[in-house]
Amino acid sequence: MKLSVIVVNYNMCALLKASLSSLIKACKHIDYELIVVDDASTDRSVKMLEQEFSTANIIHNEKQLGTAKSRNLATTQASGQYILLVNADTITASNALDGTLAFMEEHTDAGGLSVRMLTPQGRFLHVSRRGFNKAWENFFKLTGLAKHFVKSRLYKHENNNWVDEFETAEVDVINGAFMLLRRSVLNEVGELDERMAMFGHDIDLSYRIRLAGYKNYYYPKTYILNYREHLGSKFTWTYIRHFYGAMIIFAAKYMFRMPEIKMPDVPQIFAPKYELEK
Repeated sequence: MKLSVIVVNYNMCALLKASLSSLIKACKHIDYELIVVDDASTDRSVKMLEQEFSTANIIHNEKQLGTAKSRNLATTQASGQYILLVNADTITASNALDGTLAFMEEHTDAGGLSVRMLTPQGRFLHVSRRGFNKAWENFFKLTGLAKHFVKSRLYKHENNNWVDEFETAEVDVINGAFMLLRRSVLNEVGELDERMAMFGHDIDLSYRIRLAGYKNYYYPKTYILNYREHLGSKFTWTYIRHFYGAMIIFAAKYMFRMPEIKMPDVPQIFAPKYELEK
């Protein structure tokens, strides 16, 4: 099988329906499977899935496990040569999978890629290419980890026009809203860090892909609409705990276990243990 599409949902019934419909349309020329993990939703998501997407492999979490663990759970059941992790609050362009899969086939050094992201109003989201938001950018600068994210140009202001919306480029981080991953590379670097339940696991995985000697790419010749509903309110304790807790975990992994290695096209960096601590 060419592609396994994995979508994790929590209480986004209407957006999930639109997201899955767009993905199915985008996969019409591809040998694929669709795996949907419902993370203990309390809305009509489960009923809607059973009624309208009965051919999908639907996994029901009895209690909320978080995005990272739910994605890992689905990945263990996936059989595709490529794994697409995509958020439930996105709409995928009809040509997105044909183009991105062809790019991965042509670039055998690619561990993964993401695509151009737009708001529902059509505004370009700079996190498409940078891979993370301003808070993570500040975190990398304050901890000194910024020097390992040279392709994100952390010291350039976003209005300096270095972010070319339509330029294919190698990047440090592929955004978690749409992560197309080579299964063989994922097997090599390991699963998502489940301690980063909601945020940061995409950054961590992207970094491990680079540590292993593969490249991450930004592919702008297609797009997704990103409603960003999964972010929720930034003023809740749950958001603060998961968002800033992920930064602490990331710092602990890469600042305090530092056997030195060298990688092609990457400055001297430090390799973590790939095996997760349970």
